Amino acid sequence: MIVRPHPNLLNVLLALKGSIARRIATRSLAVTLLAALIVLIENLHPEYFSKVSAVPFTLLGLSLSIFMSFRNNACYDRWYEARKAWGDVITEIRSIIRETQVIKDVSVRSLILRDLCGFAHALNATLRREDVRKVAQPWLSRVPSEEGANFCDRVLREIGLQCSNASDSGHINEWRYTLLANHLSVISRAVTACERIKGTPLPFPYTLLLHRTIYLFCILLPFVMAEPLGWVTPLFMAIVSYTFFGLDAIGNELEDPFGFDENDLPLDALVRVIERDILDALGETPLPPLLEPVDFVLT
Repeated sequence: MIVRPHPNLLNVLLALKGSIARRIATRSLAVTLLAALIVLIENLHPEYFSKVSAVPFTLLGLSLSIFMSFRNNACYDRWYEARKAWGDVITEIRSIIRETQVIKDVSVRSLILRDLCGFAHALNATLRREDVRKVAQPWLSRVPSEEGANFCDRVLREIGLQCSNASDSGHINEWRYTLLANHLSVISRAVTACERIKGTPLPFPYTLLLHRTIYLFCILLPFVMAEPLGWVTPLFMAIVSYTFFGLDAIGNELEDPFGFDENDLPLDALVRVIERDILDALGETPLPPLLEPVDFVLT
């Protein structure tokens, strides 16, 4: 559905869009300049560095790497679970499109499917804290009133009521209505999963401890490297800081997969897929184009 081109060596070296480098450039540069200053001090006063040992930093670096691995795995699990939840939404909407093919009255089927598209837009806007009513209104047959705790759930209830009315009026039989109700239940579970991920960040002390430890490690490490490496130390620290600050920043992006960061989920593209499927089922042309990646990132 969303395919990136394979980067070549030049792309790997020069790509900035989607890279974490721009977010951590200031911090990495500061650590590199600090390392250069420490090397200069070491050259002028080598006696200050004669008793500095690298052993504590070896242990700290190993512990920090393991700790960062656990945190990034937890953040990636949140990102991937969110993607699976949206995959369930797409799957169930496509199933509803197939189940409603038996409805002969085009207006009844169009009402259900367009409301489903409005629901997808509403879910996207809710997760990104946008104006839900403004985004979903062009698609919905009836916009829920201001009252009510959950806009998306109220749209699903309206769709469920439309399916019930279709059953009562004989457009679908009771067995098919049961199938439609089951599809809506799966969509509701997916919405709940997205809300849980959005509303439950990683524990703050866990993240704060990692941030502090990374800064301490990158600031203190040049004192150990200055004597054995000399003026290679700033280059070495640039690489180390890029790695540690980069992994930390990637974890921050993946922790909330519904935002607007370049590495967050491409929700607009996923909603566009749903929109195209529904419009195609209703026989409308031309279909809106798919959103394609630009410089390896889906805008």
